[in-house]
Amino acid sequence: MLKFFFRYYHDIEIAVESIVSNKLKSMLTALGIIFGVAAVIAMLAIGKGAKQEIMDQMKMVGVNNIIINPVIQDKSSSSDEGEKQQKKFSRGLSMLDVDAVKETIPSVKRISPEISFNSTAMMNGVKYTAKLVGVSNDYFELYNLPLVAGAFFNDYQEENGIQVCIIGANIRAKFFSKIDPIGQYIKFNGIWLKVIGVLQKTNVSLTGFEEKGVNVYNDNIYIPIETMLLRYQNRALVNTKLASEATNLQFFGGGGMMVSRIVSGSSDASSDSETNYNQLDRIVVQVAETEQLQPTTEILSRMLTRRHSGVKDFELTVPELLLKQQQRTKDIFNIVLGAIASISLIVGGIGIMNIMFASVMERIKEIGTRMAIGAKKMDIVVQFLAEAVLISVSGGFIGIFFGVVMAKLIEQIAGIMTIVSFFSVFIAFGVSAAVGVIFGYSPAKRASERDPIESLRYE
Repeated sequence: MLKFFFRYYHDIEIAVESIVSNKLKSMLTALGIIFGVAAVIAMLAIGKGAKQEIMDQMKMVGVNNIIINPVIQDKSSSSDEGEKQQKKFSRGLSMLDVDAVKETIPSVKRISPEISFNSTAMMNGVKYTAKLVGVSNDYFELYNLPLVAGAFFNDYQEENGIQVCIIGANIRAKFFSKIDPIGQYIKFNGIWLKVIGVLQKTNVSLTGFEEKGVNVYNDNIYIPIETMLLRYQNRALVNTKLASEATNLQFFGGGGMMVSRIVSGSSDASSDSETNYNQLDRIVVQVAETEQLQPTTEILSRMLTRRHSGVKDFELTVPELLLKQQQRTKDIFNIVLGAIASISLIVGGIGIMNIMFASVMERIKEIGTRMAIGAKKMDIVVQFLAEAVLISVSGGFIGIFFGVVMAKLIEQIAGIMTIVSFFSVFIAFGVSAAVGVIFGYSPAKRASERDPIESLRYE
């Protein structure tokens, strides 16, 4: 390589002088490459960011999770009176369902019930709106929620409904910014809870998955599920009475069953739909292998339908499959964007070829003079090819700068995660150099094949 450089150093020097002496023309020639490289880097950065965001979301929604949500019928959407009378009674999602799934389905690795409602947390006169979530210890494994301090619930606390809690990062920042929260007490909805653990802060955006059972973990306070049932709310207490009266209700032409939510002094929680007769807000199930997701979902559906007396008052969601489908859609979108951005590189290359052909025509006498005093065809090829490659490579460097800046601006203005990788920069720069060689060779070869005598006579 060095031997080639020194052999044709003078030819390369002439190419550099030509570029410097025609700065405006060279810059305009390089514009296509600049915009092409910048667009490719920005599009690849968006694609990389989208992929990373999906991977982070997959981690946060849990691997191999199945979420069972209740379907709460609205009174206004009920069918005619005859169908209401014939409709069988269902207890809804309950702890009995959790126990049945544990004992019946061998593919289930972990399972956690969940009950939640929003209210006000308070300490030393400071109030903060938060969500109280009753869960089992498996919940933290299901959603990959590590602790930064303290410990998870122990068996005694879970079985006996002890008033302990694990708080999210925002709760800690609000109430315990200057002291160690472990062992401190926080009042939620009139009941004191002892803090035994603090969750690690997460910055992953999960927009669109709140209704699928994915919570904003930083603002949550977690308590054992038994504590929630004993101290805050247990809709099964109402359902027990309704179950005993279900047969009698079929003989009346009334407007169906209305169940009031039992909440210990919570005006916020009682604002939920009056028809919510489910003891649990959701059940999260994790299977051992990804291949077991589909068959386990089908088994769960049949099992719960049978347990709920044929009433389809639940829905099953697999967030991982939804995210994978979303990722495939984004991948296709990014490929299309990358292809469109690459077209500008080709257009830039055509622009270089056009200018180099024009440059050859402008410098025919120069070519004839050089060949007349001993320059070989290869010298002419190197001269014009070096000029095209230098313009293309210079445009590539400038394009890389603008591409990185564009990616950062997109992240700041549009709120879209972008990641500029070394691979994307290398690919964009390599393509820009290749464009210079490919589109610069034809004009260079044409210049070298001109007859010296004809070139000197050219007017």
